[in-house]
Amino acid sequence: MLEAIHLSKSYKGKKAVQDVNIYLNSGESVGLLGPNGAGKSTTISMISTLIKPTSGEIKLNGINTIERPGEIRKILGVVPQELALYQELSAYENLKFFGSIYKMKGKELEKSIDKALEIVGLEDRQKDLVKTFSGGMKRRVNIAAALLHRPKILILDEPTVGIDPQSRNHILETVRMLNEKKGTTILYTSHYMEEVEQLCDRLYIMDHGEIIAAGTKAELLSILSTEDTIKLQLSRTDETFIDHVKTIAGVRKVEASHLQMKVIAKKGSNLISELVDLANQHHIQIINFHTETPSLEDVFLHLTGRTLRN
Repeated sequence: MLEAIHLSKSYKGKKAVQDVNIYLNSGESVGLLGPNGAGKSTTISMISTLIKPTSGEIKLNGINTIERPGEIRKILGVVPQELALYQELSAYENLKFFGSIYKMKGKELEKSIDKALEIVGLEDRQKDLVKTFSGGMKRRVNIAAALLHRPKILILDEPTVGIDPQSRNHILETVRMLNEKKGTTILYTSHYMEEVEQLCDRLYIMDHGEIIAAGTKAELLSILSTEDTIKLQLSRTDETFIDHVKTIAGVRKVEASHLQMKVIAKKGSNLISELVDLANQHHIQIINFHTETPSLEDVFLHLTGRTLRN
């Protein structure tokens, strides 16, 4: 349905996005993951025709949308990372304004507003000023604005950042419903791995402006099929100890946070005795440990050297 081919974007000679290839099949829900600065928002901006790529193509059912942006704008809804609302207007007034941009009016616009507010669960607050809403409610109005023209493709750029758990769950259920019941094609970015695990059929992992891995969840997990993940709880930790753990034969990645340590190592590596000896040398007690099946978060750490939220 939609594909980006060898997409690149440079600013003053510096490449923000480099040779990116992404496709969305009709009715799919696809995740785009990457740490801050990976190039996700730039990629989304190019796909949604907000900025022009330096090179590459974007095609919608074979039509070049760089040359004919109106073709995708008619069927595309975008929920930006930043709120795009007028605080002094009510939810209804905001949606009426955005609907008019789509050249909707009269009964058609009223029905679309009512339906969009119903989908995001804000029918009873439609007359209230947006400035009185919580952060989560504002994000739900943001989503409603993107749904007014009943888009076939919906792009959501980190729609749950900084909101309460109840609003977050409501947004996730809304996205799932739009995809599964309405057949809306979804491109979803997030800093929360559990969100894309719940919502997405396929994933792209992006870092430093490039796609470094792509596939279904099972295909990405297979990247670590030759590795073990060991989690340890420690009495204390320090940088010297962490650096020494990284030098143990078979160790590929180490992540430490407070009194927790995660070690990704070559499968079958007998590390426990070495970890115990090393901890004793540094006067650190291993309170408990266990080996885990690799997760998508582990795959992300393995590929980028960072956790998703870093």
